[in-house]
Amino acid sequence: MTDTLIYPSDVAFSPAVKAIQSRKGSREAYAHVEQDRGWRTEIDPDLAAFLAQTTSFYLATASADGQPYIQHRGGPAGFLKVLDTRTLAFADYSGNRQYITQGNLSENPKAQIFIMDYAHRRRVKIWGEARVIEDDPALTRSLMPQGYRARPEQVILFTITAWDTNCPQHIPQKFDAADVAAALAARDSRIAELEAELARLKGEPGATV
Repeated sequence: MTDTLIYPSDVAFSPAVKAIQSRKGSREAYAHVEQDRGWRTEIDPDLAAFLAQTTSFYLATASADGQPYIQHRGGPAGFLKVLDTRTLAFADYSGNRQYITQGNLSENPKAQIFIMDYAHRRRVKIWGEARVIEDDPALTRSLMPQGYRARPEQVILFTITAWDTNCPQHIPQKFDAADVAAALAARDSRIAELEAELARLKGEPGATV
């Protein structure tokens, strides 16, 4: 990062933010967080495991004059890969060819990844800087999920400045269609087994249910 941060959370808690926290009564609590632990700056085993199951996230960027933009990225579980304790990467698939994210990153590398896990009511916010790699076919191939039917156009590397989690308050619980289908299939299979067992017991003399 080009800015000097005293605490990792300063990436989000600007002087203006801290002034409002002071006015509304939360600054003291966040000051304790800064001094005691603060936001994390490296990927730990818990975050790595969370990312390995991630199938969807939002990538936020902004132009040089501060115009924000949020774009969705999705893929098979684990398509957002951990390269080291400070670096994430993913194959950027060909899409609608607007290139807003890439244009923003060409003049302002600051970015944020926002991940929602609706099933478990969790969310993770990751601040950092991102850049686009267009001329590394080997890296692109290494990041492409095996068997996934999409055309990789380039790679986005994300260097972590800080990350934090949120409480589950107000997160609606939702489940992926594939997980729901698997649960229903398991239920239907169990029902069929019980019905077959019931029919067998009814057909046996002296059998009781």
